[in-house]
Amino acid sequence: MLKGSLKKKGYDWWWHSFTGYHKTTGKPKSFFIEYFIMNPSKSLKSPVFGQTDGERLVDSAAVGTIKPSYVMIKAGAWGEDAKQIHSFFSTDSLNIEKKQLSINVGNCTLTEESLIGGVKLSAADAAAHPEYMSDSGSMTWNLKMDKQISFNPGYATSWFFRSLNLFQMYWHAQGVKTEYSGTVTLDGEEYVVIPEKSYGYADKNWGSDFTKPWVWLSSCNLKSQITNSRAHNSCFDIGGGCPKVLGIPLKRKLLVFLKTEDKTYEFNFSKFWKYSKVKFDFSETEDTLHWYVCAENHRYLLDVDVYCQKSKTLFINYESPIGKKEFNKLWNGGTGHGTLKLFRKTKRTLEIVEDFIAENCGCEYGEE
Repeated sequence: MLKGSLKKKGYDWWWHSFTGYHKTTGKPKSFFIEYFIMNPSKSLKSPVFGQTDGERLVDSAAVGTIKPSYVMIKAGAWGEDAKQIHSFFSTDSLNIEKKQLSINVGNCTLTEESLIGGVKLSAADAAAHPEYMSDSGSMTWNLKMDKQISFNPGYATSWFFRSLNLFQMYWHAQGVKTEYSGTVTLDGEEYVVIPEKSYGYADKNWGSDFTKPWVWLSSCNLKSQITNSRAHNSCFDIGGGCPKVLGIPLKRKLLVFLKTEDKTYEFNFSKFWKYSKVKFDFSETEDTLHWYVCAENHRYLLDVDVYCQKSKTLFINYESPIGKKEFNKLWNGGTGHGTLKLFRKTKRTLEIVEDFIAENCGCEYGEE
């Protein structure tokens, strides 16, 4: 998606998250892998970091004067030992096909159906290079993926609006429910990824900057409290915050998608003729993060509550295309849990349609 002005001031990333199981103990572990391209027009022979001038960290007044340019591979895991590990490559070393998703850089490849690669950073290098924004460790993966349920946010991501780069940040969820299979090795420990228990997700974002606040919630591991059974063909996805069009903020807005076994529900501000309204809130205690979303239109109302232990999350790190680290407290987790209650509006009351328990929730929030 990095065309026109986005070649010089833009990012494009492909995000993947899923659950694997320790090869010996069977203990579950939630993982994420991201392929990230930043400002590729320079096509330089080595990565450029926005927070450094060569090997020297710039002072706070100078941050944002150096435009970063690189391909970043981000991988890691959530849980008690949550970590993110980054490897960087020059944009000159990137091989990417135009007509289909096929990316190759260093030892990492990405297609619509596979993920192969690895990241590694020593403790000494992580300490010596804060501009890497990375923990130390190693992770390798060899995975197949089957994207089964998608969410298209609508005309805002159509060819016309993309060609004009009207929005600051775009989002397309090709795999709200994605089944992964294969193996992952994290710091020497091997995990097996089983399709029906991977509870996977895949999406992409691109644009010229990040939304503030930044909100994301998603899960395809849902159990109906009405039927007391797992909903194998159900999932939800929520994203957004404060989108900007031509630099003008549209206040606090989210896109909300819910797929049940037999029906799809969408609360989308860009489809104004459907009269959707979405309210959201985020709070934290000493130990827990809480997301609350209420979405409604003239026929339905959806209440979403998601919780995640702080100790199992991390502050995920990015720098913007102008070289600033916009977020220092962007909560990011993959072990959230909660409830979704869908109601049908009648003349005088609300009639319960579905009542889900959600596990393995991806969850994100940040505004500073």
